Amino acid sequence: MAQVQVITGIERRRRWSEVQKREIVEAAFAPGANVAAIARQADISNGLIYRWRQQLRRSATGFTEVVVTSGTPEATDRQGAAIEVALGNGAQVRIPGTIPLDLATAVLKALVRR
Repeated sequence: MAQVQVITGIERRRRWSEVQKREIVEAAFAPGANVAAIARQADISNGLIYRWRQQLRRSATGFTEVVVTSGTPEATDRQGAAIEVALGNGAQVRIPGTIPLDLATAVLKALVRR
């Protein structure tokens, strides 16, 4: 049987907090998640989830979590100082400390656009 919603007063737009938007977007793009299913659960359209994702990306400060680990001394001596970057799109790069700054910047910008 079909479900019918009767609105007796003036329909108002729902307001979503930044936290709610982020939670819905994270749930929709989690590994194995289905955007359409998450949209149905939240009672919103698929397109709204994609719009929120774009807005969240634009508002990102550019900083991310950094994890510092200590490797074995032998590995550090052979390879020298380096930064390993893992982007949200799955791309990973290891940048040696001897690489010029402008080259490292160009490589990271290219990977972010991918």
